[in-house]
Amino acid sequence: MAGRLVSETLTKLSQMGDVTLHEPAGDSPHSERARRRRKQEFNFSDCIASLQTPRGPKPVLKTMMTTACERNCHYCVFRAGRAKTKRVTFKPDEMASAFDTLESAGKVDGLFLSSGIVKGSVTTQDKIIDTADIIRNRQGYRGYIHLKIMPGIEYDQLFRSMQLADRISVNLEAPTTARLAALAPKKVFVEELVQMLQWAQHIRQNHQNQRLASSVTQFVVGAVGDTDLELMSMSDKLYSQAKLARVYYSGFSPVPGTPFEGLPPSEAIREFRLYQSSFLLRDYRWDVEELPFLRDGNLRTDVDPKQAWADIHLLHQPVEIMLAEREQLLRVPGIGPVGADAIIRSRRRGTLSELLHLKQIGIRTPGRLAKYILLNGRQPARQLNLF
Repeated sequence: MAGRLVSETLTKLSQMGDVTLHEPAGDSPHSERARRRRKQEFNFSDCIASLQTPRGPKPVLKTMMTTACERNCHYCVFRAGRAKTKRVTFKPDEMASAFDTLESAGKVDGLFLSSGIVKGSVTTQDKIIDTADIIRNRQGYRGYIHLKIMPGIEYDQLFRSMQLADRISVNLEAPTTARLAALAPKKVFVEELVQMLQWAQHIRQNHQNQRLASSVTQFVVGAVGDTDLELMSMSDKLYSQAKLARVYYSGFSPVPGTPFEGLPPSEAIREFRLYQSSFLLRDYRWDVEELPFLRDGNLRTDVDPKQAWADIHLLHQPVEIMLAEREQLLRVPGIGPVGADAIIRSRRRGTLSELLHLKQIGIRTPGRLAKYILLNGRQPARQLNLF
């Protein structure tokens, strides 16, 4: 009997299909999408994403408690009233059993769990929490769990979710109140979404002796006139004030049967430039005002933002490699944190006077640096063949 119920649950799970394609489970959303376009060697491939980790790819079950939803977000495949969406619902013990079966068989090693909203956010979050609690405490699973946080849940629910998960996500969807109203008219920007991320940081600060989940968010890009300046300004606040681990940018893709079905999709290159800019804010400690926005509030798509900044600021004031501080080195296109540290170490041992020396210490494309740097007071030849 139990075996038949598990089999039925797995069948129902497979019927959900690729329900969370645009929800990043880990830190490599593009590779997740690319892998999921290819056929995998085991069943339920549409529900399994591949996370990139230092130890290699990790297969993660990426699914939902229910594909039904009472909210009417204009862009969403699961919006209330969309006839084309297959509605499938799980009980907590069903979902936990399905995960346990797949994990025990070696098919998955992690869980990303989201849900549509039915009978309110609080009731829905309780089911997500109950599922994770069964997996952690009844089944004894200690691996990766990423839980979606429903809009406007209670503080104690958020705390419990953070105790059970390695990562939580509160998707703002839009960078401002006005943009969210155009995207998702039933969601409340500050009270339902931003406050969740503020609470999460408050919980971490007040319970530093506990192992608690990190926080991430996601924006839908390009559907309602949002600008890169708006997106980066909010991202900067989230990194500095809410201590987010990551901000994701999902280029808008029109879904048939929704109010936005006739809108054009967002260009992939825009999404890519937003990620590059986001990393400059998070990892390089740039101020949002330093990003090279155009007059319309957007970034150039023909060149990466770091190079666009360097073209304005470094062509006439190149950086002296032998004297520059680490922060100055990080402003040079082609020099990241690892490269900057390698330069500083090498300077203590001798002189870096040629592009070849930079290549020898691990700078992959030293020719790209030539017009932005000085080596011992001289600008290196740009056409030097290093190969």
